[in-house]
Amino acid sequence: MAELVITIDGPAGSGKSSTAKLLAARLGAAFIDTGAIYRAATLAAMQNRCDLNDVAQLEKIIDSTDFKFEIKDGRMSVKINNSDITEKIRDPQLTANIHFIASVPSLRSRLVKMQRAFAAEHEKIVAEGRDQGTVVFPDADFKFFLTADAAQRAKRRAKELTENGYKVDLNNLQREIENRDRQDSTRKVSPLTPAADAVTIDTTSLTLEQVVDKILERVKKND
Repeated sequence: MAELVITIDGPAGSGKSSTAKLLAARLGAAFIDTGAIYRAATLAAMQNRCDLNDVAQLEKIIDSTDFKFEIKDGRMSVKINNSDITEKIRDPQLTANIHFIASVPSLRSRLVKMQRAFAAEHEKIVAEGRDQGTVVFPDADFKFFLTADAAQRAKRRAKELTENGYKVDLNNLQREIENRDRQDSTRKVSPLTPAADAVTIDTTSLTLEQVVDKILERVKKND
């Protein structure tokens, strides 16, 4: 296991991915983009034309697929069966299907193993997601939970998608985010919730740099 583990959890658009990337860069650490891992598993299922309600079939696909996750140029690159799918997994249509993987205990447990295996290869880790501090790394050295109001989160996600060439309807995107919040917070397995010992940061009115500075201040103070 890594010597330093920092977890950053939160809902979609709260800024956890951008925060994790910048924080990892400042600390000289690797970061785990768990969203990319769930997206990769979802894409593998879709490419195999799997019935996303068929858990047994999903288990077989995940078990038989060669997933590779590496840090390149400050971001996580993803390959399945030696094919680079780093850009493909950001398709909004894929996002709508992630819950088929995320809501099933046997599937989540497989992806948790991938995340821990990745962490074991690095000395310092910044892990972002929805259950990093509660399930994947419950003994993390530092835990943070980011929040922001839904409207602001939708604007952030819209900007990200637009910059990547996708057309976005802001109102629909906000509804999708709010629906994802409900799915994530009410699911029976690994619901989206702050760890009891996590520090919560509302990022609504903060810049990325301000969020990272707050985290670094806490880390250095308790280091």
